Parts: sequence; C-alpha cells; structure tokens
Amino acid sequence: VEVLHPAVQNVHLAVQGQPVQLALGEAVALGQAAVDTTAAGDSFTAALTVELARGRPLAEAVEWSNAAGALAATKLGAQPSLPTRAEVESFLDART
Repeated sequence: VEVLHPAVQNVHLAVQGQPVQLALGEAVALGQAAVDTTAAGDSFTAALTVELARGRPLAEAVEWSNAAGALAATKLGAQPSLPTRAEVESFLDART
C-alpha cells in the first residue's frame, strides 16, 4: 500500500447516514499511469455508491471503486473515461 501523504491514515465515510471508517492499510493503491484525472473522483464515488447499494461489504466496495477511479484516469476526458462494469471486472480479474 502506498500512502501519498503520511498524515492521512483513515478514510471516513457516511453510509446510509451512519459513519464508517476504513483504514488506508485495507485499501490497495492500484498504481495505474494517469493520463487525465478529470473524472477519477466521480468514477470512484459513483462506483462506491452503486456497490454499497448492491450490498457489497465496504472493503470490497472500496476495492471496486479504486479500480473504477484508476481506470477513469487512464483515458482523456470526463464522460468518455468512465469505465463500464465489464471493464472494472476485467481489470480486477487481471490483478488476481
């Protein structure tokens, strides 16, 4: 795990109005080469929302969201860079 800023050790989120915490040690940095980060955060947030709504556990939803954000950063533009579910699944499958 690569921590980009040593002072950041946890991520705090609210899920269905309840605060939750994820230690950065539980999330893996994916190390994709960024081309354009315009929609990476949007992709991460959307993927996290969808996966939590689907009932995926938080740690797995964050892994999925990291992949979606990483893939979005590999393409130019906002909407064209948003990955499909199949692209995220393929990316994660290739990493295992």
